Formats: sequence, C-alpha cells, structure tokens
Amino acid sequence: MTTTQTIDYTPGAGLLSTEPMTSGQLLLTSETNRYAPEDLGEGQMILNMGPQHPSTHGVLRLEVITDGEIIVDVVPHMGYLHRCFEKHAQSLPFNQTIPFVDRLDYLAAMNAEHVFVMGVEKMLGIQHDIPKRIEYIRVLVAELNRITSHFVAIGTYAIDIGAYTPFLYYMRDREHIQRMLEWVSGARMLYNYIWIGGLFYDLPVGFEERCRELVTYLDPKLTELEQLVSENQIFVKRTANVGVLPLDVAINYGCTGPVLRGSGLRYDLRRVDAYSVYPELDFDIPIGTGQVGTVGDSWDRNHVRIRECRESLKIISQCLDQLTGIHRRTRDFDPHAMLPKKIRPKAMDIYVRGESAKGELGFFFRADGKSDIPVRCKCRACSFHNLSVIQSISRGAMIADLVAILGSIDIVMGEVDR
Repeated sequence: MTTTQTIDYTPGAGLLSTEPMTSGQLLLTSETNRYAPEDLGEGQMILNMGPQHPSTHGVLRLEVITDGEIIVDVVPHMGYLHRCFEKHAQSLPFNQTIPFVDRLDYLAAMNAEHVFVMGVEKMLGIQHDIPKRIEYIRVLVAELNRITSHFVAIGTYAIDIGAYTPFLYYMRDREHIQRMLEWVSGARMLYNYIWIGGLFYDLPVGFEERCRELVTYLDPKLTELEQLVSENQIFVKRTANVGVLPLDVAINYGCTGPVLRGSGLRYDLRRVDAYSVYPELDFDIPIGTGQVGTVGDSWDRNHVRIRECRESLKIISQCLDQLTGIHRRTRDFDPHAMLPKKIRPKAMDIYVRGESAKGELGFFFRADGKSDIPVRCKCRACSFHNLSVIQSISRGAMIADLVAILGSIDIVMGEVDR
C-alpha cells in the first residue's frame, strides 16, 4: 500500500500540500509507515532515517520510534532498489544470468559468481571434473574480492563513527586489489569472470608475481589499519557494548558471516561445506571474543572483518603456491575446455550455498529437464537476513548508536532488495 503526497518546491511555499499538483510540484510516493500517530505513546515521535541518508549505505529507510534520544523500535523499509533478479534469472539461460549475479552484492561479485556457478555445475554433474587450476584461480579472485568488500565495510564504518582518515587509507589499498581484478577480467566491480565449467580467461602472464608483491605490501598495512581503527579509543567507546547481538538471537534470525561469527560461533561455510579447494587450504575462522566489550557487540563484528582480511591473505598465498607449483600454467591449459555446449540439467530441485563476504549466499534452482532456463531461481541473500536483526538489537539504544549498529551489520541494498 502506498500513500501519495505532493511536495511544493516553489520558493516560499509550504513543505507538504494536499492540493492538486500544478507546475512546480513533485510527486512523492512512499511506503506506509508501520506506526500511525495514534500508536505512539506520550513523548514519542516517528523519525525517518533514509532512504537518502548517507549512513543507511544505500536506499534503505529506517522508521525509528523514539522517546527523546532513546530508540523504542526500528522498522526497516526496503524495496527502493528492487532489481527483479529472480525474474531475470527465470527468463534467461543459466550462463546469461551471471552478469545479473554480479549486481547482487556488487562489492563481492566474484564470491556471488563462484556460488552460482557451483550450483549449475552440480546440477550438470560436472563439479568434480573442473581442473584444479581453475578451482585455485576461482578461490584466489574470490578472496581478493572478499578483502575489497571488507575494506569498504570497515572504511565506511569509520566514516559513520566520525573518522575520515581510515576511509582514505582503506580505499587507497583497495585500489591496488581493484587494479589486479581489472587486469584479470577487464572490469573493476562487475566481472563476469567465473563461468560455468571454467573461466573467462586464464590469469594474465605475470599476475602471480604481482599478486605476491601485493600480499607482501598488504600484510603490514593490515596491522597499521587495525591500530588506526580497532585500537582507537574514540572508536572503541562508540562501538564497544553497542548493538550487542546474543548468539541465540543471531541464530534465530538466520544471521551468517561476520555478523554471526562476531557473536562467538565459529561457523564458516568454507569449512562447514568444504567446497571447491578450501579443504586443501589452511586458514583460521575469527570470532568475536568480547575483547573490549561484550561478545557480539559492534566492535566485535568489525574486528572479525579485519581479522578475516588477514586470513584471506593466507589463502591467497597458498593459492599462489599452487598456481606457480604443481598447477602452474601450461601451453595446453584451456580455461574453456570444460564449458558445456548445452546447459540443460535434468529435472531437479537443488540448493547450493557458499560463504560470501557478508555470509551465506545460496541459490535454489528448479529445473524441468527440458530447457536451459530455470523454472525457479531463488536467491538466499545474507544481507537481507542480517538486516532483519536490527530491530531486535537497537531497542533501548540511542539514536546516535543506531548509525553504529547499522554500519556494523554491513549491508548492500542490491542484495537486500534483489
């Protein structure tokens, strides 16, 4: 249900008008609020944050019920960026859907491509036939993209809290990784690099050496950035014991990724499902420990992302060892060798999931066995589930803390709305 109001932007005119529209007026259509004025208690008011508020990280509107500076309730309103991903996926062949998958979490497109492609390969029964070099390249680019996603999350979170310098440092170092991914795929954000059965192209000559130099550069920088953000006393006071998410609440809401691990559960699909070549790699799963506050607070969620960047560097180094060792490039290697000529899986229902930068990203497919277009393609978006918990952990907090809580969840609206 929508309500329609007219906004008169003529100089000197009132803000809201119920008169018929004339020249010099705009039409505003907005979703109905959950709360009506008669639902409010004494001293309470409705405060709308967004959908153009910079701290909502996209076109998200938060309907905030306040009692002075204290939050009584928060209702997230979505749908401003609805992109019809699932309708697109049910209208196109599997391989032509990959560019739309990129636009879900556009900050971690490689991770989304990896999960989607694994699902289709499993439907075709070729998941065990993919050459190891291709699998190591997939993990390599996915982990590089995981770091860039976390850098945006941590850097913009610092801006939300009030620190501008860390954002510039994180964007500086993120740019180095972006250039590497652009060298691989030709694109900076929306890659279309991981294909069903293979890759768009093999790694460019010299990529492995340049990537090792990047790892060597980033390792000390992560220590510097951790000191700049996590150990900053102002940042600690703004995030410690703020937005505490108990583990049972996180599980009940379906939270995954750093949001869940920040509450103390060592749950990572790279370990749990052991997909691709992750079982052959050595890395740790960081969790929140309540180091400066309470387990599951905003500081813990942010710190988990910082530590995950270091673990991703370990994974990248191991992938480079394999790609320059036993699975090094050869003249007869063809990244297109396993590309199926016809993508027409048998009739089945299947759900495939993987660990994206923000949590469990999953795809449910229903195929009828007659077409290369799925009957149903449902996306399980981690940002959507993680955002749903904001109502529970924001009650009783102050309005200023709501920005800190939302930033610690790290959402991308392209994935929330789909």
